Amino acid sequence: MRELKSIEERILDRALYLMGLSNTCKISIRAIAKEANVNVSAINYYFRSKEEMLRMVKEFYIENTLTVSSILNNVEYDDEERLVLAANEIMEYSLRFPGNSVIFKDSQKLADVDETSRKIVDLSLELSNRLSGLLCNLIAGDEASTRYKNLIFMSSINYPTEQDDAIGLGRTLLNEREARITYLKLLIKALKSI
Repeated sequence: MRELKSIEERILDRALYLMGLSNTCKISIRAIAKEANVNVSAINYYFRSKEEMLRMVKEFYIENTLTVSSILNNVEYDDEERLVLAANEIMEYSLRFPGNSVIFKDSQKLADVDETSRKIVDLSLELSNRLSGLLCNLIAGDEASTRYKNLIFMSSINYPTEQDDAIGLGRTLLNEREARITYLKLLIKALKSI
């Protein structure tokens, strides 16, 4: 995941965070400024408008999605390692920026009229297909069972990061990289045995 280095990126980070908390892209500039610990004028300076800031938040989403794609392209890892590392990156991103699902839903609505939104939808679909392909390489089963196992896998990545107290574990268990890696390896092992 890309690290934030400037005031502009901190504003984007906090905007995405607030979008997740409120489950909408309609966040006030004042709320973002307060969360980012900057003046409202800093937001206007860096982005000129709220619409421009939202576009930049979406670009930030795209950059992080491309990071996951680079893991999937890394031939130094076998299929299971790529699947585990990519899923870990998705979970880390979702925990850090709960607004990513909000951005995706907003992008789906605007994909026909907004190029950045279209790119988000296309990249997300491509990423999902690549993850599914890796999972299919690792698990046995007919077409129907493979689809169910894929649904279980994808849900097991997303659900714990979107719920404050998923299955009584809380987010704290999955906040640590090693805990997520162990969780993902056990998940794949369980899916192989079904």
